[in-house]
Amino acid sequence: QVQMVESGGGLVQPGGSLKLSCTASGPIIVINDMGWYRQAPGKQRELVAEITRGGSANYADSVKGRFTISRDNAKNTVDLKMNGLNPEDTAVYYCNARIWALRSPVRDYWGQGTQVTVSS
Repeated sequence: QVQMVESGGGLVQPGGSLKLSCTASGPIIVINDMGWYRQAPGKQRELVAEITRGGSANYADSVKGRFTISRDNAKNTVDLKMNGLNPEDTAVYYCNARIWALRSPVRDYWGQGTQVTVSS
């Protein structure tokens, strides 16, 4: 089975930085788009950043200039480097990937979520 495992969340002070990482594993044939979403309490899940297999990235307006998404196609990983964090960035962050896996149609897979808390 395809699995998505995240790491790197935690507590950080305003203005600080964190790096989230996510690795996909299993009978993967190819990974198309990868991305990071977040969900704050009482709010809907929203796209933070996404990146194509070729490396083209797209960001939510709220994180442009502060967050950087990157991926390693050889390692099936996607990272999110977050700088200039503020309390409004507090949320559970989920990685996402559109994967073609062995004996399965192309579909989205999700990580379990990692908590990011920005507070003094």
